[in-house]
Amino acid sequence: MLPGLVATRQASENIVIIAKRFVAFVAAGIALGTLSPLNALADDSENGKVLAYTCLGCHGIDGYRNAYPSYRVPKLGGQKAGYIEIALKAYRAGERDHPTMQAQGGSLTDQDIADLATYFQGEEAALDHVNSDMIVGIDAARTCLACHGGGVTGLSPTPPTLSGQEESYIQQSLQQYKSGQRKNNIMTAFAGALTEADIAAIAKLWSEQDGLYTPQEPD
Repeated sequence: MLPGLVATRQASENIVIIAKRFVAFVAAGIALGTLSPLNALADDSENGKVLAYTCLGCHGIDGYRNAYPSYRVPKLGGQKAGYIEIALKAYRAGERDHPTMQAQGGSLTDQDIADLATYFQGEEAALDHVNSDMIVGIDAARTCLACHGGGVTGLSPTPPTLSGQEESYIQQSLQQYKSGQRKNNIMTAFAGALTEADIAAIAKLWSEQDGLYTPQEPD
């Protein structure tokens, strides 16, 4: 067998192994009650509305791009509040590398973060609608369904909604997990087995679904 085919086959087998292990982990966690939503602070969406003006300078513009590396900034409208809280606290702690976001997060209290998260989520979070019937020829994407599939709820830490997210942002995120620049044990293991073609296909699949949206400046 050609070396390239051996490598491709091995990568596919690695993805299957990761998928089986993680699905078992999720199932066990739900059964034991250890995977549950974050205990959020009581929120004040009006305070979140005021704080959001700064965020909307980038996240409120359709197609706005990060300068370097170049990718579209993520859509926040409808994103799960629990995930937004995790992300902002990671920036504040310096655990996620982005100078602008670290500066923004560094000025926020836990209450501010809870308020912003609630404001951007809105009355109801957008949910992922992708299921196994929608995945044709993208074997790697099946692993994503354990956390990001339609109807998956109650996991902690809260996984982000991907449906409707910017294609280039999903690609950038997966590449950062693959390189180790962005830290998450599950995502690092998963992305490490992906080819560039896998990453492109996964990003395209989720970006084409209805879900997240670009929030508009409040009245």
